[in-house]
Amino acid sequence: MTQSLPIAIWVVSALTVFGVIFRPGNWPEWIFAVAGAVILVVLGLLPWQEAAHGVEMGTDVYLFLAGMMLLAGTARREGLFDYLAAFAARSAKGSPQRLFLLVYLIGTLVTVFLSNDATAVVLTPAVIAVARAAKVASPLPYLLICAFVANAASFVLPISNPANLVVFGSDMPALGEWLARFTLPSVLSILATFWLLRWTQRNDLVGTTDTNVAIPTLSLGGRIAAIGLVAAALVLLVSSAIGLELGPPTLVAGLLTALAVTIGERSSPLPLIREVSWDTLALVAGLFVIVRALEVSGLQATLIDTLQGPLNAAPDAGAFASGAALAFGTNLTNNLPLGLLAGAFTTAADLPQKVVDAILVGIDIGPNLSVTGSLATILWLTALRRANLDFGAMAFLRLGFVVMPPALVLALLAVVYQPWG
Repeated sequence: MTQSLPIAIWVVSALTVFGVIFRPGNWPEWIFAVAGAVILVVLGLLPWQEAAHGVEMGTDVYLFLAGMMLLAGTARREGLFDYLAAFAARSAKGSPQRLFLLVYLIGTLVTVFLSNDATAVVLTPAVIAVARAAKVASPLPYLLICAFVANAASFVLPISNPANLVVFGSDMPALGEWLARFTLPSVLSILATFWLLRWTQRNDLVGTTDTNVAIPTLSLGGRIAAIGLVAAALVLLVSSAIGLELGPPTLVAGLLTALAVTIGERSSPLPLIREVSWDTLALVAGLFVIVRALEVSGLQATLIDTLQGPLNAAPDAGAFASGAALAFGTNLTNNLPLGLLAGAFTTAADLPQKVVDAILVGIDIGPNLSVTGSLATILWLTALRRANLDFGAMAFLRLGFVVMPPALVLALLAVVYQPWG
């Protein structure tokens, strides 16, 4: 490969990521990812066989995302999340502080078992509706939960964040090993984020909330969706425990739940099929091609030659430094492309376990700094704007600088120094 080819690949890749994050002309993110992949092939910078291999590398992620979209979309359409949010508002008994805690707990559960994107996409609209019905002083504290817990709780389980599948790939730890490595960092991340977020929003958590919030009747489809979610969670936990890939069982669980709801409700399956965001899958496929091009360009080999030695020589400092660097880096590149690149690096390099774990923690928590950090946060902001609400990028950044770094430091310290590590 001539010297000019890697530079051209890096330029196209950088412009692609820029387009995905900032969306010039308000074009959808997937257009920039797919266009970047096509340009690489058309210009001869990446052989089509390598591009096809890049797309193939993401198969497990596509299946996982599609299954989660079906599960979350089915539950949303059947009113399950509206029911849970209304139940939280009624259970708060007029206390905004108690409502904040209940919404945070629900957001944590949704993130853990349905992924962070589900929290942003399906829980946010439900919280908006219930906050208005409860006549809270300001809906923003409760809506900010949907953004921050989506990242803070996203490494409790392998299924909690698609980035987890990306970083580990075929080297995904079995469930028991995962819990041993990430339970303490996750707990610290969730608790620190809760207390800091609640402290920053204390001035809006005043007065009383309306206790006469109507709890909607859960339809037969809603009850079926709830059962399907529980069954899917159990199947995925078992799959993770025995070391299976998570994509196929997730898709099967999503299809079976959607099918059961359509049969139970005697409704058309077409609306549920539309719950799959095909443009998101195209976005991920395009980014996999970009990462494959960067690998072919020699960037991965350069990173391994440069970083593998120092990271092995000083694993504690290396773990903390790499986790922190990637956490802040996610806000410059978005955590999905950076996670793909980090995953390729950790798979190819011979690294200490704590370094790999710290990289994952940085990729998952880091996006709580800014609205550009993760797809989940971007989807959250989109959900707000659809409801004629907004939270400015600078306001989020100021809040993120208070909430994210302490949670990150505690989680990284747990990774580096946990007693059984």
